[in-house]
Amino acid sequence: MIRTALLIALAALPMTVAAKGDVEAGKAKSQTCQACHGVDGNGMGDGQYPRLAGQYADYLEKALKDYRSGARPNAIMAGFAGTLSDEDIRDLSAFYAAQSGPLRDLSHTK
Repeated sequence: MIRTALLIALAALPMTVAAKGDVEAGKAKSQTCQACHGVDGNGMGDGQYPRLAGQYADYLEKALKDYRSGARPNAIMAGFAGTLSDEDIRDLSAFYAAQSGPLRDLSHTK
């Protein structure tokens, strides 16, 4: 039973990877985000804005879609997220997830 569950999970893995965004495209699209979240998503140092670097891409994608739809209310983020396509959101999420930061230290993977 465990072996079957593992095989199903492994078979789904390529589909999950293929659905992720493009890190380089996300970097290019992150210009506006940098004003609050910093160049690499580690914030501006004052702690006022969330650190995005190393956050899970799925979490970032959901958060941005929720800001865009209004399910997660925030006047500032609603304005920014409202202009993003699903592809933009996937790309930005992939970019910030690929960055090293206090949420996940990715230095050993580079």
